[in-house]
Amino acid sequence: MLMRTDPFRELDRIAQQLTGVSGTWSKPSAMPMDAWREGDEYVIALDLPGVAKDAIDIDVERNMLTVKAERRPVAVDDDVQVELAERPLGVFSRQLVLADTLDTERIRADYDAGVLTLRIPIAERAKPRKIAIGGEATHKQIGT
Repeated sequence: MLMRTDPFRELDRIAQQLTGVSGTWSKPSAMPMDAWREGDEYVIALDLPGVAKDAIDIDVERNMLTVKAERRPVAVDDDVQVELAERPLGVFSRQLVLADTLDTERIRADYDAGVLTLRIPIAERAKPRKIAIGGEATHKQIGT
């Protein structure tokens, strides 16, 4: 039901780790995610530790889901000397192509403990259903 849109995302992540360059608005970093089906909905969990809730943007256009977030540096005073800074800063993004069988009108989003959780219901039209057979119909026979 979900499809990754960028097969080279993992290579970009490795290159960013080696060079220490964080994501920018024109070339955002990847955010790790898990996705699974739970009953009649798909659940997507994206790791965004240290990102403020108001710095997360979620958009759906047709069947393309886009999540963007920005982790900003912590404001420090002039007399503070940073000894170590390993946590990545910058812009993070993830795009997913959603199947037509998902109801993009009813996506729910929650953010808790640095994890953004999206719940996407399966559309009613995509759920299996029984078809009732009507009563007997009279058929005209040809030639009678």
